[in-house]
Amino acid sequence: MPASVHQLPTPKALPLVQPDRGDWGALRAELHKRCADQDLAELWRDMAAGERRTLLASAAIPQADRDIRQAIEDMPKPRRDAIRAAIHRMSQYASRLRERMDGEREHPSRDLASHAREALAEGNTEAALHWISMIERGVA
Repeated sequence: MPASVHQLPTPKALPLVQPDRGDWGALRAELHKRCADQDLAELWRDMAAGERRTLLASAAIPQADRDIRQAIEDMPKPRRDAIRAAIHRMSQYASRLRERMDGEREHPSRDLASHAREALAEGNTEAALHWISMIERGVA
């Protein structure tokens, strides 16, 4: 009587990041990179010399210590923190300027609302509902 070989059931290995945890693994990795200033180093590498000078001046780094060729990894932690804070301040300033400029323009949904009014005036309810649904979805 020949012996038969049967495969024994084995439990499936669980993935490293559980699917019910969403993107927590990616978020955790990003936070670790940020704590190690890897995001700042990448940004610094992509900056032009003039941008680096401006950023160092905004960070209130003393003139004698403003070497734009120095890598972020070689800078002391307080200097890296000052640069990160300067980036944050400059970003907030740019956002406020953008908001101020956007406030002077008409809201994009006004155009869609005028199309909806025209469709209602023509008695085309289906087209009017189409334009209104676009406004509700926030397309404009």
